[in-house]
Amino acid sequence: MAEQSESHPSPEQIRRGRRTALLLFVLGFGPILLATAMYYTGWLNPTGHSNNGILVEPPVPVAELNLETSAGSPLEHRFGPEVSEAEWLMLVVAGNCTEACQELMYLARQVNIALGKNADRVSRAAYVEQLPGDMAQSWDQEYSGMERLELTEGETADWPAGVEPARQPQILLVDPFGNIMMRYGTEHGGKAMLEDLKHLLKLSQIG
Repeated sequence: MAEQSESHPSPEQIRRGRRTALLLFVLGFGPILLATAMYYTGWLNPTGHSNNGILVEPPVPVAELNLETSAGSPLEHRFGPEVSEAEWLMLVVAGNCTEACQELMYLARQVNIALGKNADRVSRAAYVEQLPGDMAQSWDQEYSGMERLELTEGETADWPAGVEPARQPQILLVDPFGNIMMRYGTEHGGKAMLEDLKHLLKLSQIG
């Protein structure tokens, strides 16, 4: 009888184990979930900050874009709570990379540099449907910090509402969880985007 009682935990032991598991979850993921809610909703934001970019509501998972790296790795694999070094991403999307597209790529680079010590928390990438020949040849020299992405073969991109790369290039801001949560066009200056990013990085401490 003694051996049987020892092999089965008592109801009190089960309750204690559940409380311990819940506490560990709250301590591990609570700050991340709280920070996410704060920067999406402005809840408990003492500065009263308003976003300069256009919020994507609701946020769209980057997986819906069906983009991959030149090595064939799906872009969404870089994000999520299970990825220890997940970063923010400034993603330039465009049809034919004309002057407006090149302006946004330059803007992303300057904003990234201006982040200073936080620059390594943000990466840059571009998906361009048609890249002019001269840009393709000079990409490695002139855009070395801008990774080129490709559409997965046989797939189409499900862009967020208001995003039509073929008509208007934009910068999509992707958080470390893999959510497209804000977008910028050529009408937004570098100062506006930098202000948003600094605020997000300070508030969330994610990525």
